[in-house]
Amino acid sequence: MSKDFLKGAKEAYDVVVIGSGLAGLTSANILARAGHSVLLLEHHYQLGGMATWFKRKGGHIFDISLHGFPAGMLKSCRKYWTQEIADHIVQLKGIRFENPQFSLRTTFDRDDFTRIITTKFGIPMETVSRFFDTARSMNFFDDQRKTTRELFEEFFPGRSDVVRLLMEPITYANGSTLDDPAITYGIVFSNFMSKGVFTFKGGTDHLISLMKAEMEKNGVDIRIRCAVDKIEVNADRKVTGVVVNGRRIGCKAIVSNANIKSTIFNLVGEENLDKAYAEEARAVRLNNSSCQVYMGLKPGEGFDDLGDLLFHSEHSGFDEQAMLSRNVSSRTFSFYYPETRPGSNRWLIVSSTNANFSDWAHLPEEEYQASKKDLIEGTLNCLERYIPDIRAKLDYIEASTPRTFEFYTRHQQGASFGTKFEGLKVSQELPQQIGGLYHAGSVGIIMSGWLGAVNYGVIVSNEVDKRLVAGA
Repeated sequence: MSKDFLKGAKEAYDVVVIGSGLAGLTSANILARAGHSVLLLEHHYQLGGMATWFKRKGGHIFDISLHGFPAGMLKSCRKYWTQEIADHIVQLKGIRFENPQFSLRTTFDRDDFTRIITTKFGIPMETVSRFFDTARSMNFFDDQRKTTRELFEEFFPGRSDVVRLLMEPITYANGSTLDDPAITYGIVFSNFMSKGVFTFKGGTDHLISLMKAEMEKNGVDIRIRCAVDKIEVNADRKVTGVVVNGRRIGCKAIVSNANIKSTIFNLVGEENLDKAYAEEARAVRLNNSSCQVYMGLKPGEGFDDLGDLLFHSEHSGFDEQAMLSRNVSSRTFSFYYPETRPGSNRWLIVSSTNANFSDWAHLPEEEYQASKKDLIEGTLNCLERYIPDIRAKLDYIEASTPRTFEFYTRHQQGASFGTKFEGLKVSQELPQQIGGLYHAGSVGIIMSGWLGAVNYGVIVSNEVDKRLVAGA
């Protein structure tokens, strides 16, 4: 008989959290700390959502995706998690750009970017200062009609090199395009520009283990391999429970950390929603996905300091469609040195490329596997420019695609960057449609990435707490 992963679970909880991405984990922790009974349900065998890792033969542990986030993560982890977690957050000081337009290395903060843009690109200090101040002053309530393209044209007309420097990292970070609202760029960019790019020292597995221990201390009932089939809604359009692994569990409130469209159409059902809201939700555009190549070196093998992140491109200018193409011309390399994971003697490299799900979704299996091999070969050819003997040093290599992300995360179309901007409104208005149902996830670009996910989890958990305290 198969294992009962709900064995010992109660018949009802105050809150059920669906999904264990960082927004779901944070919501569960805050609500349990506030004294509510919380059940956390995760369909996968480990926690973390996109903040995750995997192990391979030979002792290799690979972090998924690019794990770089703004300095604000320090404050959020200290306040809503633990000081120990915050103490593991360290700055990445070696950010490199290598492309036909320029070659440079930066600490990726406002002071250094100002130095580069004024001295290397010859832009007047006054223009650069006004740009940074404008981006810094942007907020969610600003005019959403101005695009990022228009913002750049206002300050740096005809300067594709400056646009590339300012835009390329953010596109890799959350899938932003020049045609998205300028505020979605300005808010995220300014967060990074405050003090640079940070990461978690010790690996994502250590981060999640610390988070799990804190949740257990606060009383969260954590269950893996538990896929929610349905959110139960009564005649008054209020949540009453979930159906998970064929079992009904009651609750007063639900936080869904699943994809917003999956939450609405797969778990709730549009028969429980206003027609206009359902149509608005259906129109929400999913963001793009990504491909990655994971490389582990033989024990004892390493390479010279190449920085922490390397934005490599062979394309003549900044081109979002080129960045998404299966004919890869742009890659971001994340270099993991032994000090990144204390106690390890391993050098690891992860190459990331933005990708369209449609380019990979329907390939015949033989062509799909051949395309993955081509992705690996092209990545190694590119990496040889920086590590000439990389092939001889390698112990392990494999690739993932948007299909991989869809399979493991259950995000529609493998959307590793959530939804476009309109998804945020649909997410925020969900409790008005279904009483007691809240969504916290990667929506609207602003809420993408580790810091956005944690902070959205904070916002939502506070709303749930108010409802439970009021006895609604």
